[in-house]
Amino acid sequence: MKLSMPRYDQATVLVVGDVMLDRYWHGGTSRISPEAPVPVVKVEQIEDRPGGAANVALNIAALGAPALLVGVTGRDEAAHSLTDSLHAAGVQAHFQRIDEQPTIVKLRVMSRHQQLLRMDFEEPFNTDAEALAAEVDALLDGVKVLVLSDYGKGALKNHQALVQLARGKGIPVLADPKGKDFSIYRGASLITPNLSEFEAIVGHCADEAELVSRGAKLMLELELGALLVTRGEHGMTLLRPDHGPLHLPARAREVFDVTGAGDTVISTLAASLAAGEELPHAVALANLAAGIVVGKLGTAAISAPELRRAVQREQGSERGVVSLEQLLVVIEDARAHGEKIVFTNGCFDILHAGHVTYLEQARAQGDRLVLAVNDDASVSRLKGPGRPINAVDRRMAVLAGLGAVDWVVSFSEDTPENLLRAVKPDILVKGGDYGIEGVVGADIVRAYGGEVRVLGLVENSSTTAIVEKIRSR
Repeated sequence: MKLSMPRYDQATVLVVGDVMLDRYWHGGTSRISPEAPVPVVKVEQIEDRPGGAANVALNIAALGAPALLVGVTGRDEAAHSLTDSLHAAGVQAHFQRIDEQPTIVKLRVMSRHQQLLRMDFEEPFNTDAEALAAEVDALLDGVKVLVLSDYGKGALKNHQALVQLARGKGIPVLADPKGKDFSIYRGASLITPNLSEFEAIVGHCADEAELVSRGAKLMLELELGALLVTRGEHGMTLLRPDHGPLHLPARAREVFDVTGAGDTVISTLAASLAAGEELPHAVALANLAAGIVVGKLGTAAISAPELRRAVQREQGSERGVVSLEQLLVVIEDARAHGEKIVFTNGCFDILHAGHVTYLEQARAQGDRLVLAVNDDASVSRLKGPGRPINAVDRRMAVLAGLGAVDWVVSFSEDTPENLLRAVKPDILVKGGDYGIEGVVGADIVRAYGGEVRVLGLVENSSTTAIVEKIRSR
């Protein structure tokens, strides 16, 4: 499946559900308490992160999508902390605040990156379901996807009212379900239970065939548009009426903490669908995102640059031979990581020691090196009949194998000026004994504030001389 990074900036998503505050106490542990056989943690840092539905909204915003959030809190310090964190992340939070009830807080005591203890502070909320539905209805204009983030804490009282509000406006509804009654999600476009939640409804599934058959029956009974079962180390299974099952393997290289992984899945799904991706592609992106988040500690959001880099690894464009379209995507990601782009170009017909030394010097000028290579027709125009010796695909394959080179792209014109206008490198590098004014494209690069640098040539190294030597024998 070929993946690409969606444009999330217009993909507005509304999240409704149970918000909570994930609080972390971090500290060292060096002794056992004299009062009881428990470790003593000297708390050195207190960290607050949005959790539950608030984490879903935070993940959506981290991808660059506009995120709205409707939920229920108390009127307390934890609610203020949640509001401040969400506002700072660009999430528009609309909270129904209930006096004399605490905001849900999950406190985790951490030492040496290990969770020693979790304490939950919560009471079921007496939510005003009609007022919450009215708030949702007022926000739906312009929304591309509605997410029901249900943790069973009481914020969602009338799921069907919310589903019908969205469906009446042609807005897909995604639900992360809880409990043993999935009928409350009837008519949803997609629900995303984990395997244990799914089996609590349909019974134990001995194998994938049974999972698929029982999932198909559940979709029919509940009039669901699709069903995504997340299966931990076994990946994910997407089921759709009139389609074969799609099984995706787990993508985590190392599982460090599964906290919030379900939030990451539904947030990436929602943002990707809102950005116009087809469901299988959105699921594949969510699978990649889940593989990233389980390698982090605690509740964590996945940023657009992190997901983009994972997509690049998946497509094999993190390094190597790329098209111009792929190059522009990976350069955008590199810049998002604060990396400086170096650009150089040439024919590189027969690779020799001078080329290798020059490319290593060019790479040292910044963080990433783009190497633009003349195609066969342009080499022939520049060098004359009989050149190139090696076709462009072979030249590019050899150059891509050099450790100094990040990306190799070809161009058909006699000069790389059009490429320079598209790529806009931070530094244009050329080897030779002429001045900067003689570098092709120098005026283009300097016009937008880039730099132009000339590096010396390695003596007694010339492709033309090598070719003449071979021909004279």
